[in-house]
Amino acid sequence: MGKAIDLNCDMGESFGIYKIGNDQEMMKHVTSISIGCGFHAGDPHVMRETVALAKKYGVAVGAHPGYPDLIGFGRRKLEISRQEAADYILYQVGALKAFCEASEIKLQHVKLHGEFFQMAWTNEDLVKGVLEAIQVFKPQPIFVALHNTMPFEMAKSMGIGVIGELYADLDYLPDGTTTIKKVHGKIDIQETVAKVVKMVLEGKVQTIDGGEIEVKGSSICLHGDNPQSPEIVQAIRKKLDKNDIRIAPMEKHL
Repeated sequence: MGKAIDLNCDMGESFGIYKIGNDQEMMKHVTSISIGCGFHAGDPHVMRETVALAKKYGVAVGAHPGYPDLIGFGRRKLEISRQEAADYILYQVGALKAFCEASEIKLQHVKLHGEFFQMAWTNEDLVKGVLEAIQVFKPQPIFVALHNTMPFEMAKSMGIGVIGELYADLDYLPDGTTTIKKVHGKIDIQETVAKVVKMVLEGKVQTIDGGEIEVKGSSICLHGDNPQSPEIVQAIRKKLDKNDIRIAPMEKHL
């Protein structure tokens, strides 16, 4: 059948009078989205509107829960307990799932945001709290993580469907993790497209120190708060099509 990949984007991160990202344009080009659930960004009205927009375009919906850090956009470290992690997931994912049910669509996945995601790579208690909360939801959503990291392996051991994620607009470190950006700078679009194609076809990516590592994943992430994202995703889709790479939502890759 050939290679296939999901294109996902973090969306629904506007709140109140503040607009973040270009959700309307990005929705035309991706197959899955992760919606902010009100802690790091988003609000009830934006959540409802983003779910409705996804239904209109036939895009799969996931929750993007973050730390309760609106002023820092969830990109600041916060030490929390296993129970607090579980409570944050239940609260945020539960809210988005209600909006999905109101629009009669499925909640496909859960993907942690910002430092919640970064800190989960090495904090076993944090991950246990997150995954135990995910197990509560029926049907059980997919968990999104870096391939072969502790959260990825723990999700598999607990019987949770898990998808490996690759990053179009973040830099990779030699250990396979990524840098976190508080503000997205200017990105070379052609270099980004070449990077994505190499990750998908060869399973390799260049690191910030000039080396090269192996990577694996079924979903390419783009960040909605990057002003260049609409241009980047269109260029990526065009190149993937030329290489006969099928684009489909996460649930098609399990």
